[in-house]
Amino acid sequence: MLKRLAPLVLMTTCLTACGSRTLPAAPVETVTATVQPSPRTDDVETDTPNQEDTASDDVAAKKKLPDVVGMNLQEGQDTLQASGFYVLNDKDATGQNRLQVFDRNWVVTKQSPAAGRRVSTDTLITLYAKKIGE
Repeated sequence: MLKRLAPLVLMTTCLTACGSRTLPAAPVETVTATVQPSPRTDDVETDTPNQEDTASDDVAAKKKLPDVVGMNLQEGQDTLQASGFYVLNDKDATGQNRLQVFDRNWVVTKQSPAAGRRVSTDTLITLYAKKIGE
């Protein structure tokens, strides 16, 4: 029995002795940075917009809505986006509420609002499409 306890006593003694040591703490460095403003001169342009710029940005421009009926859905979306219309929705024109997963397999049969009208570029444009061949 004593032979079995000897390794345990030896391990306990070693762990106790080893555990009493502590490692020295790592030194701490302090870095201080100072930012100095750059000098301003009268000939430097500022990024502060004037009232005319902010007023025109708040109101979306009105543009003529292109006709995309007859195009595949992807081409129609690309045409509208190239004209500045980005608020787009598409629906299944058959009423089956299918999702248009691959837009190139669908043809636009109707658009709302109608083509040719001058509308704001933030107007929701809905494209009604059906699968090609239906």
